[in-house]
Amino acid sequence: MRPPPLWLLSLLLGGLGAAAPPPAPLIPYSSQDPDSRLAAPQHLELLLYNDEQILSWAPSPPSNDTRPVVYQVEYRYTGSWTAFKGVNCTDITVTRCDFTGGGRLKGFPGLYSVLLRVRARQGERTSDWVTSTRFQRYCNVTVGPPKNISVTPGKGSLTLHFSPPFDVAREAGFEYRVRYWEKAGAQQVRGPFKKNSIVLDNLKPFRVYCLQTEAQLIVREKNICRPGLSLSNVSCHETAADASTSLQVILIPVGTFSLLLVLTGACFFLFLKYQSRVKYWFQAPPNIPEQIREYLKDPDQPILEALDKDSSPKDDAWDSVLIISSPEEEQDDLLQTL
Repeated sequence: MRPPPLWLLSLLLGGLGAAAPPPAPLIPYSSQDPDSRLAAPQHLELLLYNDEQILSWAPSPPSNDTRPVVYQVEYRYTGSWTAFKGVNCTDITVTRCDFTGGGRLKGFPGLYSVLLRVRARQGERTSDWVTSTRFQRYCNVTVGPPKNISVTPGKGSLTLHFSPPFDVAREAGFEYRVRYWEKAGAQQVRGPFKKNSIVLDNLKPFRVYCLQTEAQLIVREKNICRPGLSLSNVSCHETAADASTSLQVILIPVGTFSLLLVLTGACFFLFLKYQSRVKYWFQAPPNIPEQIREYLKDPDQPILEALDKDSSPKDDAWDSVLIISSPEEEQDDLLQTL
């Protein structure tokens, strides 16, 4: 038997004088059971540094449920009717998603506006989606310094070779600047340069220069300019000699040696020409005898007696006498003897 319609029951109850109770409101299941809805992740942060594109967030607040909490990340390009799409960060337990780490999506294009959203899940319980702010990679990226920097010293110059901070599409490019200074000197800047090879010329030879490089992202059609927010590490290098300095390095010793030869020859010629005078100039001064020197010290001393005493022959002094006779004298002596 089918139940009577509601209007008939209302009419019957109204006729009996009893007011019909209002229909119960439709309350969602999540409001009826507070534990049925999981808390959403918090504090979404997007890191865009060179090639890196990493989304991170704070975990959901803990609950009495001991089951693990996993997260799901999706993205969508704004300005289109496409729905959110999943990435390689589905049912992950970590609180970060790296979009440059491989998978189906290897980084977002430079000029596309992108939205990201994250939600948590614990068993059958899910949280609300948390959506990040819209971003464009080229507009929001932090540009680092050039990579693989090498410096080659030259004749009064330094040549730099390096790689761009990251790869870009055709609509974008980089400009580079070099900050350099001589030790204990003022800093100078050269640039912008568009090539990956820079020559710093007109430098002093045999001097040590320190330098840093920076890169700037330029998007020509959109008038976008992202300056580099960090410089490369300081490196110092000594310049080599230029052509004039090399000639000076050769001529100075040769000239010095030639001058010494000329001076030596001139001195030898003068010595030969004025030899007697040179001997006269360099001869030793006459010496005063010791007796006279003592007399000058004490005039009262009998100098004559002292000289006579010194000049008298000593008792033990002997003179050697050699007698030489000829053969004729020996014959005369022999005849006289006979």
